[in-house]
Amino acid sequence: MKAVLSKVVGGPETLVIEDIPAPTLRPGWARVQVKAVGINFPDVLIIEDKYQSKPPRPFAPGGEVSGIVTEIAEGVTEVKVGDRVLAQIGHGGLVEEIAAPAGRLTPIPDAMPYDEAAAFILTYGTSYHALKDRGHLKAGETMLVLGAAGGVGLAAVELGKAMGARVIAACSTQEKVDLAIRHGAESGVVYGRGPFDRDGQKQLSQLFKEACGEKGADVIYDAIGGDYAEPALRSIAWEGRYLVIGFAAGEIPKIPLNLPLLKGCDIVGVIWGNWTARNPDLFQKSNLELIDLYAQGKIRPYVSERFPFAKAADAIAHLGSRKAMGKVVVTLGD
Repeated sequence: MKAVLSKVVGGPETLVIEDIPAPTLRPGWARVQVKAVGINFPDVLIIEDKYQSKPPRPFAPGGEVSGIVTEIAEGVTEVKVGDRVLAQIGHGGLVEEIAAPAGRLTPIPDAMPYDEAAAFILTYGTSYHALKDRGHLKAGETMLVLGAAGGVGLAAVELGKAMGARVIAACSTQEKVDLAIRHGAESGVVYGRGPFDRDGQKQLSQLFKEACGEKGADVIYDAIGGDYAEPALRSIAWEGRYLVIGFAAGEIPKIPLNLPLLKGCDIVGVIWGNWTARNPDLFQKSNLELIDLYAQGKIRPYVSERFPFAKAADAIAHLGSRKAMGKVVVTLGD
């Protein structure tokens, strides 16, 4: 079978497509013919050895897939041959076929297209865990979302709206803010491109404070980091929750610890992949709740770009350019 492989450290231009053996089916596992692969920011980082997980080479990027179960091993009860499923696998998805533990597979509705299924679980799973389990978001609260037009950001906007929050979208362009508003944000702000000096950070903080209102943001969802983090934290409400999702700006921020002291707020780390590994039952319960929200029409992935398998490297490069909105998906076959 064919696979998109990272054989050396580098950007998307270093990826190659080669034939590799079909995966071995272990007890409790299922084989899936891959139909679509969701591309996420970890795929940009992992091929450059900048992600927290550094798999041995060669490896295929791609952490979420959708497809059809073609074979099950002994002991599998979660799925059957012919089921349409999505899967979150960490890496290894940019291949024609995967073998994975059946517990990592979630059946999808007949009405859910494969491209939407491949764009679903990592972004909505991350944001649902962040807002529900880590941020304890409540109806009527104000939430500020940084990077609100990206994959996880747009999912956070939709879920925040579904949970009854007032959602403020912060993005780098008005076009992105408009997209977030169409997906449930009440309003939005456009921030400039960093890096920022101290005056620039003060202006950015004032922008966030004006957008959130006098009380401030009860929950801040930050997938950007860098020079945006401290100004956002300065706009948080008393006893607010600041959710650390990722660092798309490319820099890990250094936060003055007097800020959480003065604000009485929590800075909360969100690492969904580790949580799913430690809590497989809660992981599947969360997946089913998200599928139900999809069936109700409350959430739906926005797939802005689709690339064929042969152009998978271009898909990763496009996401890395920070020009993408919503989700980028690689499709296999029809």
